[in-house]
Amino acid sequence: MHAVIDSPVGALTLVATDAGELTGLYLDRQRYRPEPATFGDRDDSALPAVAEQLDEYFHHGRTTFEVPLRLVGTPFQQRVWLALQAIPYGRTSTYGELARVLGLTPRSARAVGSANGRNPISIIVPCHRLVGSTGSLTGYGGGLERKQALLGHERGDQLF
Repeated sequence: MHAVIDSPVGALTLVATDAGELTGLYLDRQRYRPEPATFGDRDDSALPAVAEQLDEYFHHGRTTFEVPLRLVGTPFQQRVWLALQAIPYGRTSTYGELARVLGLTPRSARAVGSANGRNPISIIVPCHRLVGSTGSLTGYGGGLERKQALLGHERGDQLF
C-alpha cells in the first residue's frame, strides 16, 4: 500500500507493508525511485502516524521518528542505513567518517556514498545528513536544493 502526502519539500510517497512497516519514503523525481506500480494500492489516508510525524518534523520540532521500518537492501546497505540513523538531528557526518564508524577504511567512502544514495526511506533514515569531506553538499537522490533545505531546517533556519 502507499500514500502520497504534501510536504514543504514536495510530494512524498510513503510505501508500507500490509503490517504497516514503512519500506519507502520517496520524494518526487527522486533518483532510484521504484516504479509506482510496485507500491501497491494507493490510499492517502493510510499511514497516518507516519504522516503526522513528518508534519511534526517539518512544523513542530520533532527531531526523531518512531516509525516501524523495513529496510530492504543488501547487508552492506542495511549497515549504512542503520548507521545513518545514529547521526543526530541538526548534525552532519562525512562519507569517510561513516565508513570509519562502520569499521571500514576511508577508501570505502564511495561505497558508503553509493549505499546512501540507494536509501529507500529518505528523511526518516537521514541520508541528507551526509556531506563531503570538506563539509560541502554532495549528491542527494532528491536533489541538492532539497538536501540544503532539510539541513537548513535542522539548523533552525525558518524555511518551512
